[in-house]
Amino acid sequence: MRPDSTTRFRRFARAVTAEVGALDSSFLGRGRPLGAARVVNAIGAGRTDVAEIRAYLGLDSGLMSRLLRSLEEEGLVTTEPHPDDARRRVARLTQVGRREFSAYEELSDARAASLLARSPNADALLRAMDLVALSLGRDRIAIEVVDPRSEPARACLEAYYAELERRLKTGFDVKLSCDPEAEAMIRPRGAFLLAIADGLPVGCVGLKGSGGPVAEVKRLWIDPAARGFGLARRLMEAVETAARDLAIAVLRLDTNSALPEALSLYRKAGWVEIDRFNDDPYPDHFFEKVL
Repeated sequence: MRPDSTTRFRRFARAVTAEVGALDSSFLGRGRPLGAARVVNAIGAGRTDVAEIRAYLGLDSGLMSRLLRSLEEEGLVTTEPHPDDARRRVARLTQVGRREFSAYEELSDARAASLLARSPNADALLRAMDLVALSLGRDRIAIEVVDPRSEPARACLEAYYAELERRLKTGFDVKLSCDPEAEAMIRPRGAFLLAIADGLPVGCVGLKGSGGPVAEVKRLWIDPAARGFGLARRLMEAVETAARDLAIAVLRLDTNSALPEALSLYRKAGWVEIDRFNDDPYPDHFFEKVL
């Protein structure tokens, strides 16, 4: 008999607990438990506001205080009042703490490489990991304005182009498309938005403006592992907000009938089909929305 869903979930939880060393009193052999190591990692990765670290790690205030106290006693961390609000605290790594952070990074990378090397299908395992991580962290996915020329933005765009190449009957060559210039998607003309899950990009959308009252929405893409969480809707709402902030009154976009989920999203969101407004060879549906 096939195990039920609860039994399978608990088997997975036990496997992950064992693999990450959650029960070890000395995580990765560095002399402190996983909770303390995660605090060191969070600070080393750039989070300094204690309240933000506590929320990010899902810790109660008492446990957070105890972990910080133990790290301070080890000489790894210092805390001080926030410069703008004395009720808040800021945590920083000492020189010794930075060395510990680097050691944890090297050991964690080695453990990840070892696990993937043991897997008969590392790509499938990574896709499953992406799905689990995004399912568990869906409520913490943030939307941020970034430079479209940044590495995370380019990674999303390359993934978007690759998906169009797979899904369009004609294939896709970005050189033949009306690819917007980066400057058209940067304030004050436009904007480029990323959906960020724990530091990694999982979706994007661009607002291509010219400084006038009409602009285009371009390059809406969601990582396959992050689909079904409402991210496309959130990105579209965010790009409309960005357009209003720039005094843009009318938005337009184009898409292809090979992307039925996009067509459905736009129609449900109040976009109206209009006549073709460009000479891009790939789209066959054109929409407009008055803000």
